[in-house]
Amino acid sequence: MADHSKDDIFQLIKKFGAFLTLKFNNLFNNLDSRSIGAIAGLAVAIVFTWRLLRSPSEPQGRLPKRETTAPSNSGHANHSNHNLISSDVSSQDSSAHNVIDELFQPVKPTLGQIVKQRLSEGRKVTCRLLGVILEESTPEELQKQATVRSSVLEILLEITKFCDLYLMERVLDDESEKKVLAALEDAGIFTSGGLIKDKVLFCSTETGRTSFVRQLEPDWHIDTNPEIIHQLSRFIRYQLHIASVKPERSAGNILSSPSLEEFFGCV
Repeated sequence: MADHSKDDIFQLIKKFGAFLTLKFNNLFNNLDSRSIGAIAGLAVAIVFTWRLLRSPSEPQGRLPKRETTAPSNSGHANHSNHNLISSDVSSQDSSAHNVIDELFQPVKPTLGQIVKQRLSEGRKVTCRLLGVILEESTPEELQKQATVRSSVLEILLEITKFCDLYLMERVLDDESEKKVLAALEDAGIFTSGGLIKDKVLFCSTETGRTSFVRQLEPDWHIDTNPEIIHQLSRFIRYQLHIASVKPERSAGNILSSPSLEEFFGCV
């Protein structure tokens, strides 16, 4: 379109030149003072027009070039910005979800809460020593030594916080009693918990332990002897039978567990 406009201008100049030539011929044929002035004016007009056409047409003031970014780079930048915004929003959403999950995550119960729940808020507990609190499992072993299971200490301390706890065992001699009491004292049961030495009972027969339990009338009794568990099932509200093998049949108020620790979920 620019080339077409330029051709039109040159055609116009060409016609204007022919017109001037005709005028010059007429002027020279009728030369007078007014004609001389007209000739001078035409000459000035011709020179001005010629210079105007010869000089390059440039803009009077140059505007600063605007820096543009290639379409591909712009698209890439926009895409990157979109990704950054999306990533930021996703990160904020993820953080918010994590906070919500933490707030509504079930709180793990403490050992004290577990003990209290498992014992159904019973207020009095009787427990055999051999095979439950002590490493030894027979009265004959107590004649040599008595060893408290370290894994049950924390459980015993929690039980004594809200229960009246009695420990009992059958022994063959007085020396065995001393060994048991010394082992319990060394383990810190008498100093850290609510248990006192008067609540550690000794007898010489299994029947004697059964009598202790019936007299105390606990909410729970813990034992390893299936015969005693069976005999007491009619009199005691709940019993925990510590046995490596679960009995095939038992009363509804008798529970079974391989150990005291497993019953309270400590292993």
